[in-house]
Amino acid sequence: MASWVLPASVLSRARREAAAIEDHIGSLGGRALRVDADEIVTGRAAVLGLDPPTRISAGGASRLLATADGWCAVTMSRVEDYEALPALLEMDDVGADPWNSLATAAAARNAEDLVARARLLDVPAAVLGEITASDPKSVRHTAPLSGPITDLLVADMSSMWAGPLCGRLLAAAGATVVKVEAPGRPDGTRSGDRRFFDWMNSEKLCYAGDVAGLLGAADVVIEASRPSALRRRGLGAEQVPARPGRIWLRISGYGPSYPERVAFGDDAAVAGGLVGRPESGPVFCGDAIADPLGGLASTVAVLDALASGGGVIVDVAMSAVAATYAVLADTGVQAVEPRLPALPPEPAHELGADNVRVRELVESRLAAC
Repeated sequence: MASWVLPASVLSRARREAAAIEDHIGSLGGRALRVDADEIVTGRAAVLGLDPPTRISAGGASRLLATADGWCAVTMSRVEDYEALPALLEMDDVGADPWNSLATAAAARNAEDLVARARLLDVPAAVLGEITASDPKSVRHTAPLSGPITDLLVADMSSMWAGPLCGRLLAAAGATVVKVEAPGRPDGTRSGDRRFFDWMNSEKLCYAGDVAGLLGAADVVIEASRPSALRRRGLGAEQVPARPGRIWLRISGYGPSYPERVAFGDDAAVAGGLVGRPESGPVFCGDAIADPLGGLASTVAVLDALASGGGVIVDVAMSAVAATYAVLADTGVQAVEPRLPALPPEPAHELGADNVRVRELVESRLAAC
């Protein structure tokens, strides 16, 4: 596999974040563990055998497109993204090569106009550098309560990469982490190369069932869905009764100011301005890099909240995290070899395999309240 070239400043900061996580876990009574930032940033590429990105992302679903006034990124990873393309381009027939048609249309339009139309159609898209750097936002919503990591019950309702990474690190530190999936809609990474799913989820209990009781019993909730989706079910952070000290982590592409805007790791990174910048123009940086960097930032935010007793709702926007890396001083680039993760000895559990155990945990916790 070819070496990847990444900004040295990005790798340095990711390593500092990893070291901060290790220190936090030790001070909060967790199991000692080594957090390998290089493995986290390049591990998926190693598992999937991906080549370095160009203006096509490493995973192939996102592209950087030149517009009349700059650059934008568009991701088409879902069937509905391709189905929306005629409306996005205002064409009945997008031809045999949809990406070519999109590139041609982008060249004649302003980036902001194209991205605005994509947003209306729920297609992930971003103007290069549209989001400025900002830290995770934290709002108190219940009384604080301190305790060691090893006593925590974590409900991980996220999928794919950023949220599951946070859950994996908490599980490795000794927390009981429950991977929550809908019976009819499991985490999409289950259907890909299972080594990636196992890497993110093997230390978690796997639960597929009613979540209201679990959310009420949990000390930490990790979610990455659109806020309106949970609120419609009466399961939003402000709606579910909270235990003292509960931390509710919401990971999104753009934060609470843009609750309905969908994003994936590559286009979120472009929104934050985190791209490679050779003389020929911007290229994608790393593999969906806003996901692993967002996962590291989310873990730091949760551990910071735990250190002060919790009782907060924390919002992490992947595009804003990417922007905090994009503004680092230019210290050149560094060649790195994609690092195959140390895969767990046992695979992740099957969908719903731990339903009985999770229900018992919830019942015992709620009974003790």
